[in-house]
Amino acid sequence: MALADDGVLASLHATDPRHAPPAVLDVLTDPANRALLRYVAEDPFGAHVFPGDVPDYAPSDFLTDLDRQLAGTAPIHLWSYIPTCAYRCRFCQYPVVLVRGDGEAAAGKAARWVDWNVREAELWLREVPRLASAPIGEFNVFGGTPSLLPPDAIRRLIRFYRENFRFGPDTAIRFEGDPSTLTAEKLELLAELGCRKLSCGVQSFDDRVLELSGRRHTARMCLDFIRNAQRVGFDRISVDLMYGLLDQSVDSVRRDLDLVVENKVTAVVCTKLHLRSYADTRTGVSGDQPAPWQLPAYRARLAGAGYHWPSLGEQYQMREVLIDGLTAAGYREQPTMYFALDSVGPEVWKSIMVDQDRQDAEVAIGLGGSSSCRDSEAITEVDWRAYTAAVEAGRVPLGSATRFSPAAQESRAIKMALTTLQPLRDDLHRQRFPGRSLFDEPWRRRFRSLAERGLAVADESTGRIQLTPAGRVLVEAVINTEF
Repeated sequence: MALADDGVLASLHATDPRHAPPAVLDVLTDPANRALLRYVAEDPFGAHVFPGDVPDYAPSDFLTDLDRQLAGTAPIHLWSYIPTCAYRCRFCQYPVVLVRGDGEAAAGKAARWVDWNVREAELWLREVPRLASAPIGEFNVFGGTPSLLPPDAIRRLIRFYRENFRFGPDTAIRFEGDPSTLTAEKLELLAELGCRKLSCGVQSFDDRVLELSGRRHTARMCLDFIRNAQRVGFDRISVDLMYGLLDQSVDSVRRDLDLVVENKVTAVVCTKLHLRSYADTRTGVSGDQPAPWQLPAYRARLAGAGYHWPSLGEQYQMREVLIDGLTAAGYREQPTMYFALDSVGPEVWKSIMVDQDRQDAEVAIGLGGSSSCRDSEAITEVDWRAYTAAVEAGRVPLGSATRFSPAAQESRAIKMALTTLQPLRDDLHRQRFPGRSLFDEPWRRRFRSLAERGLAVADESTGRIQLTPAGRVLVEAVINTEF
């Protein structure tokens, strides 16, 4: 291997001696998996946005594609993205808008983003006529930190979507926030408005790790949120945990896991610290400015001051601690790094998007939203000035779009299905793509290669393809290097 690869291998082998080496170490050191090793070492984003292979597609054509697919659609996933944040975390590169000032002034600024979100939604309804009648499987108010919104703005936002989109008795409403703003009073309000699911950006229960990350909440606030939400009686309480953070240890991640299990959190999403710009691969949505930790000079200063960036090997130890511990505690991973108690089941909105027998449309309304249908996908403007100018001018504020060629549609369907960690079924693939099979070329050759390297098992007699344990851990690398 070249010198650069030697450095990657050194980082992979630099593990915490108090914990077992990660099980994927042997797979990643196999020369046959060099592409996988380089992928994970370069820190690219995982598998949240699947861009098309035909760039510079007209956003208006995406809207037409979407409207066509919505004729007779199954329930879809609808986002309302509120980008407001009280501060910027040192790792966050998402499109956010800082809302500062005293209580009344900050509330007014936050509420203004509800005005723009509603106006944008009205433009979507005008340009995509079938959107008003498409059944909504799950409606998510995400951010940013939408829990910053004052009560009247939250009521107005949810009322608008209920009245103008096709919510049914089974439509799930989810709301996101952080522990400092999802107060007991706000939780009561959300329950009153019909929200049954919560997502909370805990990130860590280690106060030192939180402080270094620029988070302004404490572990105590995180626990108070969980207990208050349980008292109110939400159906699903999901917390986000991050690993690979500055000065974070494998033991710290283990303590995070213990607190999740001890407090009977219904679901947890585990995310590795990501420093490379999402814009490099378009598999995520970046804002118009980098996060502080993305700046090499900034990171080097922290390392020079004695702080520790976890090695690649330590990151995989952290991931293994989370996967093994959550599985042993009765959580099921589906899709990758999304865990829920068996009694609760997998995420509805993710299943709408990626399950092999679904893969329906999603519409994301708000700054930096990512929307898709089977023919194309689009990303909303990420610069708030361009976004607000478009909305004020009466245009759906899409910044870019790409189309999927027929070959890319088939590849995308396989990649999304792989991220669910469930067996791929050839009968479902044939239904979606008549005349095609997972055991036809080029897929036969690719799955045979994965099987030879211990990453998948392909059984043509049953028509099923299943990732191995190593393949499940490396699924993001697999779909982005093999397909």
